[in-house]
Amino acid sequence: MNDTGTPRPPVMADVAKLAGVSHQTVSRVLNNNPNVSASTRQRVEEAIATLAYRRNTAARSLVTRRSQTIGVLAAEMASYGPSNTLLAVQHAAREAGYFVSIAGLRDVTRETINEAVDHFLEQAVDGIVVLLPHPGALDTLRELVVGVPMVVVGAAVGDAFGSARVDQRLGAELAVRHLMEQGHTRIGHLSGPRDWIDADERTEGWRGALKSAGLSAELLLPGDWGSESGYRAGLQLAERRTATAIFVANDQMALGLLRALAESGIRVPDDLSVVGFDDQPESAYFLPPLTTVRQNFQELGMRCIQLLLRQLGGGERDSVVVSPELVVRQSTAPPAE
Repeated sequence: MNDTGTPRPPVMADVAKLAGVSHQTVSRVLNNNPNVSASTRQRVEEAIATLAYRRNTAARSLVTRRSQTIGVLAAEMASYGPSNTLLAVQHAAREAGYFVSIAGLRDVTRETINEAVDHFLEQAVDGIVVLLPHPGALDTLRELVVGVPMVVVGAAVGDAFGSARVDQRLGAELAVRHLMEQGHTRIGHLSGPRDWIDADERTEGWRGALKSAGLSAELLLPGDWGSESGYRAGLQLAERRTATAIFVANDQMALGLLRALAESGIRVPDDLSVVGFDDQPESAYFLPPLTTVRQNFQELGMRCIQLLLRQLGGGERDSVVVSPELVVRQSTAPPAE
């Protein structure tokens, strides 16, 4: 009870008393310090549950001058890559003991970016993670004076910020090399939107791998990440018959492409081999199961938060690149004689 006779919420000292440990030990458990035995940790966690103790983050921030909150500036969250990157970053932040405040932008403009960053600064976030896949957004961020650590996910940004990204060019190269090893020499590409960083990187990886092998990089079809654009591209490929293999910039477009080919009587992989990108959970159940490039979103999220925490600890800005992996299934085979 407090002085007014009303029940007071439990405090850390109450947890320590019930668990039979020191105040410092409770603090170590709450901060996931590894130097606590399993039995002691269990006693403290049981005491926390019994008392329904909740950490006073406002009081903690007065002492540490940290809000334990990270702002995440994101866009295109309906797309597979950005949504899974966001989930991975959010999970990694919570594992590190941070709350996440998300600002999802419907339109990525200078004004909306400025408003979101101002909102984060008003919340006194400890740092900001940026998930904006458009080049112009990075130009806007470079002009801002933010005053807190920032990590950009998905783009190489030089020394302006920390950055974490999947090597999109390498992923495209893995796809094209696989097709060349199968014996294909006429390999087309169905790209993502031209105003996306990842799409541009995958196109450059496709083009570079072919040129390194002395092959033509002329068959480039534009897409928009959606199945319908893949379907339209599939109809064009069925009519032209100019390629024996196609590298598709994401699995969703590959799905539409496979349907168009089937309707046109083009057999995959007998008449045309297909490689996607992302390794969506459904890709293993396409008809045929799709050879694709897997992105490790969990590692990307973890490395992103590690970079941000390093800056918060006084370390330098740094960059990290996560390698993709080729997953070979039944949609690729040597070209027909």
